[in-house]
Amino acid sequence: MNTLLGLLVVCASVILLGRRLHGRAVGRPQTILAATSAVLFLTLLVTACAPWFASPALATGEAVATTGAAGMGFIAAGISTGLACIAAGIAVGMVGAAALGLVGEKPEMLGTTLIYLGLAEGIAIYGIIVSLLILGKV
Repeated sequence: MNTLLGLLVVCASVILLGRRLHGRAVGRPQTILAATSAVLFLTLLVTACAPWFASPALATGEAVATTGAAGMGFIAAGISTGLACIAAGIAVGMVGAAALGLVGEKPEMLGTTLIYLGLAEGIAIYGIIVSLLILGKV
């Protein structure tokens, strides 16, 4: 219960920071993104490892394997899907902008550009397949 409360507090603070910075010119957005990502990753790590530190009875036996390993499997599946979808979004944005510029000059190249967009979108499908394979083992 304490880890859930800690996770809610961290998420609320990140949301409040985003609301406070909304519409302002930020000098170093990479620093803010890195700090926010680090805080969320550490919170996720503490939340995932909390069952091992909850009680000494969980330190040995099957309960740790089912609780901790299943939790780590779910986290791994979520991270693989999330990062793959973010990468696919970035790739589709870059390829789509270039494809629109090319189609504007040469309309007959539309079919070729759609193939490149499909290849960029395939990154997300690979991430989903990996997460399904992970969830199949959990």
